[in-house]
Amino acid sequence: MEDRKEKGGRRRKKGETARCHCCGGEFPFCWTCRCGFAICQDCLEENFWGMSCNGITWYCPDCERTNGLGNQ
Repeated sequence: MEDRKEKGGRRRKKGETARCHCCGGEFPFCWTCRCGFAICQDCLEENFWGMSCNGITWYCPDCERTNGLGNQ
């Protein structure tokens, strides 16, 4: 599969980067909400205390939706 789903139904081609909304860096992987908010692993770990209450899900600061961390 060459394409990966990205915000708003857009597809990101394999090898392209995603931009973190917190630090502005470009990374091969960012945690992404359905609303389009993206956060890199380092920023998520730094802000984890305020974005998760159970270590299984994280809350989007833009739309307040719950997103899984893939560790279930």
